[in-house]
Amino acid sequence: MSSYSIIGLMSGTSMDGLDIAHCHFEKGINDKKWKHSVKHTKTIEYPNDLLKKIETSTRLNAAELQKLDKQLGKFYAQCVSEFIEQNRIPKQSIDAIASHGHTIFHQPESGFSLQIGCGVTLSYILQIPVINNFRQKDVTAGGQGAPLVPIGDKLLFSQQADAFLNIGGFTNICFTKSPVIAYDISPGNLPLNKLSAKVGIPYDEDGKLAASGKIIPVLLEQLNGLPYYAKEFPKSLGTEWLEKHFYPLLDESTEIPDLLHTVIEHIATQVARSLNDHSAKKLMITGGGAKNKYLIERIQAHFYGEIHLPDKQTIDFKEAIIFAFLGALHLKKEPNCLSSVTGAKKDVIGGVMHLPN
Repeated sequence: MSSYSIIGLMSGTSMDGLDIAHCHFEKGINDKKWKHSVKHTKTIEYPNDLLKKIETSTRLNAAELQKLDKQLGKFYAQCVSEFIEQNRIPKQSIDAIASHGHTIFHQPESGFSLQIGCGVTLSYILQIPVINNFRQKDVTAGGQGAPLVPIGDKLLFSQQADAFLNIGGFTNICFTKSPVIAYDISPGNLPLNKLSAKVGIPYDEDGKLAASGKIIPVLLEQLNGLPYYAKEFPKSLGTEWLEKHFYPLLDESTEIPDLLHTVIEHIATQVARSLNDHSAKKLMITGGGAKNKYLIERIQAHFYGEIHLPDKQTIDFKEAIIFAFLGALHLKKEPNCLSSVTGAKKDVIGGVMHLPN
């Protein structure tokens, strides 16, 4: 029997905070599937000064980015320390912290994907082993370094659905039929939150503002015509793509409800097209976008199958749970990056281990 107690950390492109999940994983000698349980979870919002630095991080010079890397590592350490204390978790019982970090640059075509949140700093302060930098080995092996969550969909959640959609800053999909296929479909919360901010709200609760708007046919056609959607998988998206190709199409003089309405219709159209093309029957949706009722309604309007919304903990923390699982696979020396998903030359054991001493 192999068993691991791991704390998973996830900071997504939506920048809504650090998700922390304390999980236990077990696998018997003859078992094909892993068993898991989630012990504790928490989301901690970024303080405003740190959030502003993260938001402008792509424009920092090398020295400033290094400084932010260390600062974020210290913030993670503070958050995890408080989490451990609040939940009375014996520190010696934790096998590792598996940290995604915060993505600054994702350019697999150039051979790199950069996540900050210094693992050395985190490990040294907490005196617990830390595994981070999960994407780079896959990129080095010729893959996209993304998405990484599908192995968890397959080994932890496949009894609940045959397709898994996470709506964070971007929307990404996983189909668990062999071979596992996964890729980023489209933008998600990033453009929706950016538009909402223009009318003084951090996000459009339940999609009410979007629902009050109307379609802009020309914009919808332009968005659906972006070359990314015609590309074959494996493929992935980064904020650089949004800045270069997506945002320039959004005319700031247009009414915000109409822009939100059209962007949601675009997302729903692209998501449903992917699902229908792969003959998905049951879809599990997680991530912050799962709470956008209007977006879910529009996906269902185009999707031929059934939508399943799991419990709130799974909706909010599935990615943190699965990054904890990637840490368990790393410790067991089993592949945690699937080449069928990323396009790498082979499955790899992603992640770099940092020991406290």
